[in-house]
Amino acid sequence: MERLNKILAHAGVGSRRHCDELIAAGRVKVDGIAVTDLGLKVDPEARQIAVDDQPVRSEKPVYWLVNKPRGVLCTNHDPAGRPTVVELLPHVEQRVYTVGRLDEASDGLLLMTNDGELAFQLMHPRYGIEKTYLVQVAGRPTGEDLQKLLDGVWLSDGRVRAANVWRLKSQGNSTWLRVVLREGKNREIRRMLAKLDHKVLRLQRVAIGPVKLDRLPKGKARKLSLPEVQVLRQEVQNARTQVERVAKRAAGGEVASDQSRRSEERRPDARRPVDRRPDERRPDVRRPDDRRGDEPRRFERGPFDGPKAKRPFTARRRDARDFPPPAPPKPGTLAKKPAAAGKPSVAGKPLAAGKPIAHGKPFPAGKPPLPGKPAGPGKLSAPRQYARDRAAAAAAEAEGRPEADRRSKGAPRPDADRRPRPSIAARGRRPR
Repeated sequence: MERLNKILAHAGVGSRRHCDELIAAGRVKVDGIAVTDLGLKVDPEARQIAVDDQPVRSEKPVYWLVNKPRGVLCTNHDPAGRPTVVELLPHVEQRVYTVGRLDEASDGLLLMTNDGELAFQLMHPRYGIEKTYLVQVAGRPTGEDLQKLLDGVWLSDGRVRAANVWRLKSQGNSTWLRVVLREGKNREIRRMLAKLDHKVLRLQRVAIGPVKLDRLPKGKARKLSLPEVQVLRQEVQNARTQVERVAKRAAGGEVASDQSRRSEERRPDARRPVDRRPDERRPDVRRPDDRRGDEPRRFERGPFDGPKAKRPFTARRRDARDFPPPAPPKPGTLAKKPAAAGKPSVAGKPLAAGKPIAHGKPFPAGKPPLPGKPAGPGKLSAPRQYARDRAAAAAAEAEGRPEADRRSKGAPRPDADRRPRPSIAARGRRPR
């Protein structure tokens, strides 16, 4: 049995206050008899209820999800004529009302239904159904500010706190936060952050329990699917079970569940101290000192123990351990064979006696190296090479040899000093 005004409100006659006015005016009849008792309770299935001689029929429960834009009021009627959220559902025949409220400057997810029991359980703080919000605040909230939101902030109507808070990103001089509440007081998030000197620039609700806003455009609505309604009811049922369990625990009448009892039976010594005596140690626990036969001592797992431990990197100076000795020589290697007596070796190969070396290559006997080239593996510098070539050219000219014979590779031309040097423009180069 339910109160008469509640039955009339669920039937879509009007709000409970309006239904009380109809009952007080004698316009409501139960089984053909006019009633004026505001607290009367009746069974709608066993009694016939009529308003102004028109039978009242119970409505089928409906569930709608609306993406409320900013500037819209969460009410069914506004005397000032401002836009209301009911105007977003002109096609819904049932009388629906909002599950909770969002202030005029906020936007986001809003549930609308005519199921009063489910709406009450979703919004009552006793059941703690989570509501998730995206909040843009001015400034940069510190970790201490976020911790204060979790610990609780004292307002004029008591202490309020957030269930969870995450810092998402920064946008200019503002910060985006994700805040989860389990209670819904008037302008709670705005007042909490104003207490911490952070003004709320934008507030959007994105989820109520497991139901999310997703990509629904602003000002649009959609029906909740049957799985979503079932998930909401299951969430409420779980919360109700948790509330009853806490109440029993507070009264001292709660008995351990079968699962916890089985876990205690599997671990009879789970509550024993860590430092056990030798005769109390479990046989399946092995310790480092068991192999040595010493007296047992307390062994605690350190941060660098275990199969997945991460040991710190320690650098050391390189020594002989990092440079192994050279491998033994292979038989038949020329580089390892000693040269014959009196014969110098070049590149590991013995040379015949009496053969000079020029650039690491032996010359035939009786042929000196070319003029201007050193007789050893090294080379002369440019000035010395130039002086040697000039001297060779002068000696050839004194002996009367032709020019083609006395010129050697790299020797300067006789008229090299007399030819004028061409200009930069004649050489086709751009001056620096």
